Amino acid sequence: MTDITSLVELKERPEIEDFQPGDSVRVSVKVVEGDRERTQVFEGVVIRKRRAGSSSNFTVRRMTHGVGVERTFLIYSPRVEKVEVTRRGQVRRAKLYYLRDLTGKAARIKEARRAPPERRKASAKEQEEETEAE
Repeated sequence: MTDITSLVELKERPEIEDFQPGDSVRVSVKVVEGDRERTQVFEGVVIRKRRAGSSSNFTVRRMTHGVGVERTFLIYSPRVEKVEVTRRGQVRRAKLYYLRDLTGKAARIKEARRAPPERRKASAKEQEEETEAE
């Protein structure tokens, strides 16, 4: 029996930045209202990232007027226009469901000191060049 996910060819989406759970992101989504289509921005913290081929998705949580709002987005959906990382968070878990029970200052996530993926790739290339030169 063949796996359906192996039949679908996934293309890399450059408009979606590399992000991890704990990162603060700004997700631009196409919303259809009647006959009009507009872009809506949802900003919050990534609490979950599920890697499952074509059905990969991530969940973003934010507080709105004291009420927690979570929204799940499909990574390969044409409705998701772009994902921008506004702040990188340092967490020690892959699923941040514990944030649902926290409020105020307790729900803050420490900012990570890791470099963005572009700088990590560039520094890796520099290190390779240095080792080849020696």
